[in-house]
Amino acid sequence: MNHVLALLENIVSGTTDDEIKAFLVKYGLPPFDEIEHVPGDGSRPAVTLTFHSLDPDSLRKLQPRIHNMFWKGHNLSALVMAERYS
Repeated sequence: MNHVLALLENIVSGTTDDEIKAFLVKYGLPPFDEIEHVPGDGSRPAVTLTFHSLDPDSLRKLQPRIHNMFWKGHNLSALVMAERYS
């Protein structure tokens, strides 16, 4: 199965998975299939999002809708990381 990974960085610490999903859907992205909070030093909390029904090119076209967006007091960074096969 193919899936595409995206990284959403600089989210507000404590933001729930449901809040992240609602934000993405509001701006036209499909709901993610999996989410993983990335451990770090806490200065730029991030999540890795997995999309099973989206190809990398489609996700890259949607990326500008949220990249550098100001949300909950933070400027977000959205990156399309890779296509994976499992």
